[in-house]
Amino acid sequence: MKLGTKGRYAVMAMVDLANCTVMRSKHGPVTLSDIADRQEISLSYLEQLFSKLRKKGLVKSVRGPGGGYMLARGADQLRISDIVMAVDEPLRATRCDPMSGSGCMPDGGRCLTHDLWEELSNHIYLFLNTVTLEDVCAGRVLGSSGVLHAAQRGDGKPQSTVAAE
Repeated sequence: MKLGTKGRYAVMAMVDLANCTVMRSKHGPVTLSDIADRQEISLSYLEQLFSKLRKKGLVKSVRGPGGGYMLARGADQLRISDIVMAVDEPLRATRCDPMSGSGCMPDGGRCLTHDLWEELSNHIYLFLNTVTLEDVCAGRVLGSSGVLHAAQRGDGKPQSTVAAE
């Protein structure tokens, strides 16, 4: 199973926005073009994602000169699962459409491994539901790949993906 670009890019952009707000004490709105440049994401794609994030109440937009986006709530109150779900990214490992009421087999039945993949989907959602933007910004979600990467750099600290201003 692979999380699609909508969910991954929305999370990357929201972490960038949270870093601008929390880590740099920037209290005004952040432009999508700045986020797009820092994260190397298409501006038009970010505009689509932030439209959905705004409709779900995760960000606020400010129009006019000096405008941009701000977090609608504190980074400690925004869960990663909320971000992924806001951009319509399904968190499921099964081939079935959960709303159809039928399984993934041609006869409408469930495959032999359906329950395995459904439970994997549940675990992914539960994990993402326990992680906040603040957790990611503060480096509290450091898996084995992050520990290895930090050790290779020699400083033992997670690396931020946001360039210094």
